[in-house]
Amino acid sequence: MRRYPSLWWEVLRLSWRTVPGYTAGTLGVIAASVVSVAAVGLTMRATLDATARGSLVTALVGAAGVALAYTLTLVVQDLTDDCVNTVADRTGRLGLHPAVHRDINSVEGLEHLERSDFLDRVSIVRRSTGEIARSAWNALLSLSNLLKLLVTVALLGSVHPLLLVLVLLAAVPIWCNHRGQLLVQRAEVAGAEPYRLQQHLFETVASAEGGKEVRTAGAADRLVALQEEAWDDAVRVRFRARVGAALWNAAGWTVFVAAFAGAIALVVYRASVGAGGVGDLVLTVMMAVSLRQTMQSTVAATVAAAGSRRVVEPYLWLRAYVRAQRERAVAADPPPPVLGRGLSLDRVDFTYPGTDRKALDGVTVDLPAGAVVAVVGEYGSGKTTLVKLLLALYEPDSGSVRLDGADLAGISVPAWRRRCSAVFQDFGRFRIRFGETVGIGDLPRIDDADALGAAVHAADAGGLVERLPEGMDSQLGRELGGTDLSEGQWQRTALARGSMRADPLLFVLDEPTASLDAHSEEAIFRRYADRARVYGKRTGAVTVVVSHRFSTVAGADLILVMDRGRIVESGDHRELLARGGTYAELYGIQARAYAPGSTG
Repeated sequence: MRRYPSLWWEVLRLSWRTVPGYTAGTLGVIAASVVSVAAVGLTMRATLDATARGSLVTALVGAAGVALAYTLTLVVQDLTDDCVNTVADRTGRLGLHPAVHRDINSVEGLEHLERSDFLDRVSIVRRSTGEIARSAWNALLSLSNLLKLLVTVALLGSVHPLLLVLVLLAAVPIWCNHRGQLLVQRAEVAGAEPYRLQQHLFETVASAEGGKEVRTAGAADRLVALQEEAWDDAVRVRFRARVGAALWNAAGWTVFVAAFAGAIALVVYRASVGAGGVGDLVLTVMMAVSLRQTMQSTVAATVAAAGSRRVVEPYLWLRAYVRAQRERAVAADPPPPVLGRGLSLDRVDFTYPGTDRKALDGVTVDLPAGAVVAVVGEYGSGKTTLVKLLLALYEPDSGSVRLDGADLAGISVPAWRRRCSAVFQDFGRFRIRFGETVGIGDLPRIDDADALGAAVHAADAGGLVERLPEGMDSQLGRELGGTDLSEGQWQRTALARGSMRADPLLFVLDEPTASLDAHSEEAIFRRYADRARVYGKRTGAVTVVVSHRFSTVAGADLILVMDRGRIVESGDHRELLARGGTYAELYGIQARAYAPGSTG
């Protein structure tokens, strides 16, 4: 809880920067709500006392004051929730939501995106940015309600000091609600994983991409049943916690209501024996009603502020995690402008989070500067994992990745990534303008028409651009009113994006032509082989090609054959064929399968 005030202050400052007009107006409404409580009580007592004394003018002025005070109270009551909801929603959507996405993206590797504890909290935070922003305003409403409570109790205390005991007893329902909200907070995190599962299953059934296979297989009923089961698991955890919170809430209110009834009885008794005037009696009744309303508002605001822990705690955890990752990345060196020796892996082991089998097991290999290196092997042999470590998307569990002899762990990851280009098999499908989806491969040149044209040419995507309704300015994505692309067209777009950078030190092609036909694949590889030679001469760049089609990598300078996370063979095409090992066997199988007249 000690971290909350700084967070609330930060959110209020963010609110002021994001929506200054709404923020100023909401602060004004909250301040007016405090003033209105005192104004109603004081003007009413003055009016009744003046009436009892027979002072007509004072009574009339007081009556006008009462009317204005009541009007202010009613207007403020109607405006407060609307203003707070609006400013919190806008701050969450326009301020916090982008900040959360930037934080997630600022963590340099990919491991956090596969950690269940990280994803559980991201799931909560992404759908709750408005509620996180609202938590700061709930804290401010709690403060304003506390001021209203003090004003009310001070006025009641002027009637009889015993009424001040209500201040102490007012803390009972607040404490009880706090206890109950702790249960809700823990349940929110505990139920996050089944909630994510049911959301994933729903999107799989409802989306166009997953819908094809679901409908073809007739698996909709099964997936819907699994989704309902996951939803029931998530709801069951939360329901039990909310029942417990309701019992704590009922206990707290029972204590306060009993004390409140006794206080009213005391004041009525004193008035009946002549110990107070008419003004005191009416003031007591009015303030008693106001006290009840103020207490309800105070407890509601306090409960809301405490209840926000279920979303604020994951947010604070997420920020602390991101901050710790950033601190690990400071004081790093830039990569060299040109590679002299190349890249190497020295006894590298790596295991993915949540698994037991090593994805890389004792890998040691040199990738010479300027070389085209092919990595082949069966699915699951560790090919993609190797290039992910080269791109610093993961850190080795042991061993090291070296860049011209220097440990990559000591190189600035953002600076290294700016000198890398990559095309992955599971490439992104960015539904923005075509020129933008290519240009984000090198942001400084996203509007450079010559660079975009050269990248499109490298990917042999000129015909695709010509067929688009507005060329490079065409919006992609049918669901966004644009043009939908086929799988092969999306892959050419990804290839163009990966060709944007003119001076990479590492160029990765990870199964880059899996969705293209054999003729297109051969043409693409010839073109990219020529491009790799240019990169090699210009910057000493290492080009790494991952492929399961052996015929496309025969011209590589170095071929690495992987099996179960290890490099079992290495050499050029002729050396490996002459050796008669795994490479020769698999190459022969594929050559026979693709030979003319083959029935495979």
